[in-house]
Amino acid sequence: MVDDEEGILNLLEIILKKERFHEIYSCTSGEEALKLIDQHAFDVILLDVMLPDTHGFDLCNKIRSVTSTPIIFISSCSSDFDKLTGLGIGGDDYITKPFNPLEVVARIQSLLRRQNLNRAMQQHEHHDHYKEYRYGNLVLKPADAQLIVDDRVIECTAKELELLHFFFKNPNRLFTATQIYQFVWGEEPSYGEEKTVAMHISKIRKKLEVKPKSPAIIINLKGIGYKFVPPVERQSL
Repeated sequence: MVDDEEGILNLLEIILKKERFHEIYSCTSGEEALKLIDQHAFDVILLDVMLPDTHGFDLCNKIRSVTSTPIIFISSCSSDFDKLTGLGIGGDDYITKPFNPLEVVARIQSLLRRQNLNRAMQQHEHHDHYKEYRYGNLVLKPADAQLIVDDRVIECTAKELELLHFFFKNPNRLFTATQIYQFVWGEEPSYGEEKTVAMHISKIRKKLEVKPKSPAIIINLKGIGYKFVPPVERQSL
């Protein structure tokens, strides 16, 4: 915690300890803050904007050059410009004074939950990248960028492999074209992007299906969406 008002630091420390935060460090200047950050690895930093020896935004830039630790600004500067500036230079949240100490605790807990979730997702994605998927005569090796059909390597574009990876990870689940575009392309679809999804699915069907015009692996439920039905599961029906 970095704030030149010791009363605020003491109050926050009491509340945080009641909420089972035990490793709490506080200081009243930017110089002290940089020394602490150099000596310790923190989970979150509470940072005042108006400090005696520096501006909090300048200090944030220095902190960001050495760590990506989440930063919550706490400041009496309450204009929209100040908030947008703080978030734009690397802050993760912005709380204005006067504040309810319990709100600060809630914001910290929310930020840490998001951070833990992001870590878990990154670890899962890293593991998933090296996983091989085998469904009957189909094999997908994401790490090697390979699709194998009947023991033959089939040439695919990068986006086709991403789409295949998405389907192979989610067998027998129904997705709308909009959902597929959001997951695979990583953005909100604009008008006509559903045709982009349909075009790519048409291309990969030619590489997977025995009869692409009568698909049995990537099926289309008209007006609803698409579903990947693994060959081995189709054969067992």
